[in-house]
Amino acid sequence: MRLSAAVAISHGRVYRRLGLGPRSRLDLLRNLVTALVRHERIETPWARADEMRGYAERLIEYAKLGDTNERAMRMADFWLTEKDLIHKLFKVLAPRFQPHPGSYTRLLQIPNRDGLDRAKMAVIELKGNPFPPLIRPQRDTEKTLLNQLLKGYREDAQRAATPQAPEGTPV
Repeated sequence: MRLSAAVAISHGRVYRRLGLGPRSRLDLLRNLVTALVRHERIETPWARADEMRGYAERLIEYAKLGDTNERAMRMADFWLTEKDLIHKLFKVLAPRFQPHPGSYTRLLQIPNRDGLDRAKMAVIELKGNPFPPLIRPQRDTEKTLLNQLLKGYREDAQRAATPQAPEGTPV
């Protein structure tokens, strides 16, 4: 019996399969982008947040061109399902990100969702939002294998560097 890795082979797929089909996937992404513009921080499964991130950043790039740009207005009209957010996009978010060349969103992993699926969850937020910053979990770096080996090496080097009296001499 031969084991196959069908999951790792994409065969021309350039995006994740979210939802029930192409239209469902697009509706899902549009709703996520709309929620991100409205709330500036949302919690969603990692795959959805990662897939939506590029579309949100591209929308902000277009918004930086201004509300007089026809292409930017068409993109905002398509991606934002709530039309009252177009004003926020062009008058609040675009000026906030005007001096920045890119990377307008931050994606952080949070603990897995409780329940049946235990999905890998993430928080995606716009940088410069009014919320308090999320605390990134720090690893206990003292306990990692590499740091334990380095600690032992430093102790050995320190013992070798200190002068020790010969065995037979009184101290």
